[in-house]
Amino acid sequence: MVKNIRRRPLELYVHIPFCVRKCQYCDFLSGPSDEETKERYIEALLQEIHAAEHTEDYEIVSVFIGGGTPSALKAEAIASVMRTLQEKFFFCEDAEVTIEANPGTVDSEKLMTYRNAGINRLSLGLQSTDAEELKMLGRIHSYEEFLQSYQWAREAGFSNINIDLMFAIPGQTGEAWQQHLRQVAELNPEHISAYSLIIEEGTPFAQRELDLPDEDTEYQMYEDTAEILGTYGYQQYEISNYAKPGYMCRHNAGYWQRREYLGFGLGASSLYRELRFSNTRRMQEYLTDSGKLEQIRKEVTVLSRNEQIEEFMFLGLRMTEGISEKLFKETFGVRIMDIYGDILQKYEAIGFMEHIETKWCLTRKGIHVSNHILADFLLDE
Repeated sequence: MVKNIRRRPLELYVHIPFCVRKCQYCDFLSGPSDEETKERYIEALLQEIHAAEHTEDYEIVSVFIGGGTPSALKAEAIASVMRTLQEKFFFCEDAEVTIEANPGTVDSEKLMTYRNAGINRLSLGLQSTDAEELKMLGRIHSYEEFLQSYQWAREAGFSNINIDLMFAIPGQTGEAWQQHLRQVAELNPEHISAYSLIIEEGTPFAQRELDLPDEDTEYQMYEDTAEILGTYGYQQYEISNYAKPGYMCRHNAGYWQRREYLGFGLGASSLYRELRFSNTRRMQEYLTDSGKLEQIRKEVTVLSRNEQIEEFMFLGLRMTEGISEKLFKETFGVRIMDIYGDILQKYEAIGFMEHIETKWCLTRKGIHVSNHILADFLLDE
């Protein structure tokens, strides 16, 4: 297939809101459900995809099927979604297509079905290599089941695999975290995502007294992550993501670079032609009206120029390569220093940001206080 350079890049996100059991820390729009609801959901999802905008001037560069636990569905349901996407949209020849999966919900046959459907990247939710930590988190699998899933994935032909890990969880020590990192890195996946636990309102963890690592320990865990994974050849390209050379997650990088994307499914968000909107979070409304985009799309917002600039900064500074002065000028027609000069120089002076050639990025110290720093980039309307 010849790539048409006139087409603009577009990403797709597909939300599967089902899982076997809700984890103790999870506040995502997901939960267990019966087979009838799952089947109705897939039918509604296909209707929404068919009703989507005509995008002849775009090419799909990445797809991310997330959740929930997409692998909790029957393999043919996922294959039908892929067929519909491929019929509806123009895919570039090397599009990255990811599906999230949990150990205990996949087998060799299911993984082979994914590959045959055009899925070429797998994201496995491990979180921990320790049995007690997995139980405490509410995970449905053992480490041994993860290893089996990983082996099956390799046998099915997946040559681009991410493994999710979580640190700063209750009772975890720095030494235990280092051991988890080394165990997983020894498996040689192409990508590792390492997130610190955030206690979200409304989750079971929020209702409990938890023995969480202190701030200094969490800080050191984060620093250990980059150091240890670096010795195994992983490069940190974003606050929580590490990849072997050439295996950065293109879908996530596109999100941080403000690439346009369309989201399908319950609660899915979109950024399309400077419009931000998200689908209804009410299951019954989605099942009934998924083919009527004007009814399921909520909170439709036309982004102002200042909002676009803010997003450019908020998202771009998550990347370790930082913000390009050249791209900022090309995008907004003004120099970044004319808008943010005082703020950038302030944080450079105290060691939280650095200016490398034509880019601005957070330092190691700055990453740890990034939420505070990013709040300074809000603009007055």
